[in-house]
Amino acid sequence: MSSPTTKPRLWLLIAAFAAVYLLWGSTYLAIKYAIATMPPLLMAGSRFVLAGIIMTVAGRLSADYERPTARQWRTSFVVGGLLLVGGNGGVVMAERYVPSSLAALLVATEPFWIVILGWLWLRGARPSWQVVLGLLLGFAGVYLLVGEQLFAGAGASRQMLGGVVLVLLAAFSWAAGSIYGLRAGVPRSPVLASGMQMLAGGVLLLGLGTATGEWGTIRPGGFGLGAGLGFGYLVVFGSLVAFTAYSWLLKHAAPARVATYAYVNPVVAVLLGWAVLGEKLTGAMLVGAAVIVGSVVLITSQQKSQ
Repeated sequence: MSSPTTKPRLWLLIAAFAAVYLLWGSTYLAIKYAIATMPPLLMAGSRFVLAGIIMTVAGRLSADYERPTARQWRTSFVVGGLLLVGGNGGVVMAERYVPSSLAALLVATEPFWIVILGWLWLRGARPSWQVVLGLLLGFAGVYLLVGEQLFAGAGASRQMLGGVVLVLLAAFSWAAGSIYGLRAGVPRSPVLASGMQMLAGGVLLLGLGTATGEWGTIRPGGFGLGAGLGFGYLVVFGSLVAFTAYSWLLKHAAPARVATYAYVNPVVAVLLGWAVLGEKLTGAMLVGAAVIVGSVVLITSQQKSQ
């Protein structure tokens, strides 16, 4: 690192990447528990509104607070809509029909969109052979990790196939929101910026859940302990910690490097499924995990910004 005043400290980068890699990987399991008894859109909207309020208040108290402008709120609604409604909301809806590990596999297409959109939209440097090879290796590793479930889903019901398409669209939406937010006007305070985006996305999700009639599916007292714990985990670790870390990383690391979380998350998701739910862990999965680690090393060793 050349200077602590111009670049983030190494320990901050490590902590932020760890949060995005590990905590977001565990949210697939938490989402599965939460939507078992909670309406998916209202659950996701409530999660982000609650976390957004907390982060916005924290941002208001931060030293670098500045009053948000109308342009910054507009950016928050665009980014919140793409990331949280199109991205997270799509995954939450899809997990009603597809396994959490399969959802993580399909989300691994996001780095391809990050690199392509960063090149075409931001007119950045053409992806090097090193980045392209790392992306291909990462996807191959994820395929080895949970490829059997992809084949199992191919012959399943129309709902399963619809869920697969929904996750793919969610991956593109998340990538588009990430790239758009890189050059859009946001508050100086990263805490306030994250809070505004979560608040905006949460409001949009609640509106969508209301429009689709989810309030009528709520049964008081029927959520259960598992759903409550899953919801709380998503608010604290998935939103307050990991989403804030992701937003911060987008400003301090190359998009291709940040997007490697989509390769590591399935490793975490499958290992948790094995440890918590007793799902099988095969040799192919272990090989896939090793390939994924190699792909992350290859991409992050690339020194040029994408």
